[in-house]
Amino acid sequence: MTLGSHVISSVTTTELHYEYLRTIGRNSFLGSHGSGGTFTVYVVETNRGATGWGLPLYDGNPAALVGRKLAELIDPEQGVIDPVAEFLDYPLHDLAARILDVPVYAMLGAAAEPRVRCYSGGIYFDDLDGGIDAIRANLAQDHAFGFRDFKLKIGRGHRWMPPADGLRRDIEVTRLARELYPEAAILVDGNDGFTVNGLFEYLDAVADCELYWIEEPFPERRPDLQALRERLQAAAPGTKVADGEYDPNVEHVLALARDGLVDVALMDVVGHGLTAWRHTMPRLRAEASPHAWGLPLKTLYAAHLAAGLGNVPIVEGVPGRTLGTGDYTLDDGHVILSDRPGFGLTLP
Repeated sequence: MTLGSHVISSVTTTELHYEYLRTIGRNSFLGSHGSGGTFTVYVVETNRGATGWGLPLYDGNPAALVGRKLAELIDPEQGVIDPVAEFLDYPLHDLAARILDVPVYAMLGAAAEPRVRCYSGGIYFDDLDGGIDAIRANLAQDHAFGFRDFKLKIGRGHRWMPPADGLRRDIEVTRLARELYPEAAILVDGNDGFTVNGLFEYLDAVADCELYWIEEPFPERRPDLQALRERLQAAAPGTKVADGEYDPNVEHVLALARDGLVDVALMDVVGHGLTAWRHTMPRLRAEASPHAWGLPLKTLYAAHLAAGLGNVPIVEGVPGRTLGTGDYTLDDGHVILSDRPGFGLTLP
């Protein structure tokens, strides 16, 4: 069946619930991230009874889509093609793939395998409340959930501890993770909470930990990233620089990647959007790993993007569940995508 025979008959919303495995604590800027909550998804139905659903990119005008031909809104080979429908990027991809009876990653091109490496993004500053044993417990819990690689929040000295004490704790947590999980990829994320000199002191102290990447150590200033590149080339040439998550200037990030200063672009999977990623990826002279923190559903979106477009070596996992949907399945550190149509989820 083609999209041309379908007309949008309704656009509605519903609330879903999600739960983390535990209460997620602070990072270098923000307080506790809580233990879960609710979020809104849009449900799009056609006159032929097909339904797709998903997260919106932003608030839009659903009434403007009712009565429109689906083929005027989304092209399976390009993504959303009418700006008025852009806010329903994910619901429309889900709907189109369901009508075509293929998974979203297949509609995107199936450039990579539907088994996508996935790290835990949930190791925050819980040691500030529960001591270093809280980090040990969180790592063990995420490992039991199925993760084999871990991203550690660092930058405790930016807000929550005196700078020297925070730096020592960052180093202690990094070394603990490497000691407990010697085979894991260890990623670290500063949330723009470091100075250049502070970051270099940290890197010197964990040089033997073989970090997989350093994420957002400071704002994307070209001279600072150039200094970081030179430092890594001398001391840790295998460590990548990941950036572009927080309020990104996408063209600036693309230019930094083109010049070899950013190795992994992080524009948010929902904030940037699936259609935008489909157009951005061919222009990107680096790897990608769309930021997916917050909702477990975003991890599934990132995995479909990775399997569909390729050039994504690892995605961010949210340790938790979207209740009732089926969510995503982890196997030995990998998201296993189903061959069900669309994103493969059931709407509760």
